[in-house]
Amino acid sequence: MSQPRPYVLLSAAVSMDGFLDDTGPTPLVLSSPADFDEIDQIRAGVDAILVGAGTVRADNPRLLVRSESRRRERERRGLPASPAKVTLSTTGELDPDAAFFTAGDVERLVYVPDAAVAATKARVGAVATVIGAGEPLALASVLADLHARGCGRLLVEGGGLVHTLFLTEDAVDEVRLAVAPFFVGDAAAPRWVSPAAFPDRRLRLAEARALGDIAVLRYLAR
Repeated sequence: MSQPRPYVLLSAAVSMDGFLDDTGPTPLVLSSPADFDEIDQIRAGVDAILVGAGTVRADNPRLLVRSESRRRERERRGLPASPAKVTLSTTGELDPDAAFFTAGDVERLVYVPDAAVAATKARVGAVATVIGAGEPLALASVLADLHARGCGRLLVEGGGLVHTLFLTEDAVDEVRLAVAPFFVGDAAAPRWVSPAAFPDRRLRLAEARALGDIAVLRYLAR
């Protein structure tokens, strides 16, 4: 991508066969307490956290820094206690009562196609900034706008469609995978990436280590 954009870190917790979840009625917990704490540390070091609208609806994430000491350190540096929250939606059909909009005193940005701006503002404009990003929604426009707003580091936390979008658009600088030591084995379950035309090059393994029974793999794209 030729336009200026933030440094993008893509993070996912996956099963050994590459799934983000199973098809049960409650979310499958893939991470461990130690992994959650590392992700919290990563969150504290970025300017914004991005998830797709499907994740906002399915998981109702708060997307906040959990550690009080990390929140205080951010505030000591003149930053909000938690990074800005960002979501992408092709329809703008979002619930203003979702935790994405109600949890934490942080900036909330919703990117939608230009044609959906008016309807999205009517739904969530009172609790978020709604931004048109092309028709259809263009990731390059989203990232350029984030960069213009001062976002230097962006953490992308999913779901699978969003991971696939960023990777196929060659808009990822770093990938962190936490691999849980079990299999899901359900073809109907969501994978961390979907079949797509990915860039024809290898990522570079920068780190591989054990975190309890979880394998943490960190790859660099450049």
